[in-house]
Amino acid sequence: MQCAIYRSNKKADTYLYVQEEGNFSRVPPDLLNLLGQLDLVMTLELTPDRTLARADPEQVRQQLGTQGYYLQLPPSDVADSSNQG
Repeated sequence: MQCAIYRSNKKADTYLYVQEEGNFSRVPPDLLNLLGQLDLVMTLELTPDRTLARADPEQVRQQLGTQGYYLQLPPSDVADSSNQG
């Protein structure tokens, strides 16, 4: 499955994955508005053996197939602070 990954200029460390470069037709307009300008980071083939830095590739493929997009949010600060002192 082909996918394009976009970075949000409004929300730090937030990425939007879509099946086709430039095709946001299945992304809710409110979400697009919230994300602001989107910059293309890369396009890639999501194969079963593909690994991603901060997302489960199987979950990404599933959501791309069912809802047409996948939203990758930044890591939770709560989890980071729970490991401190």
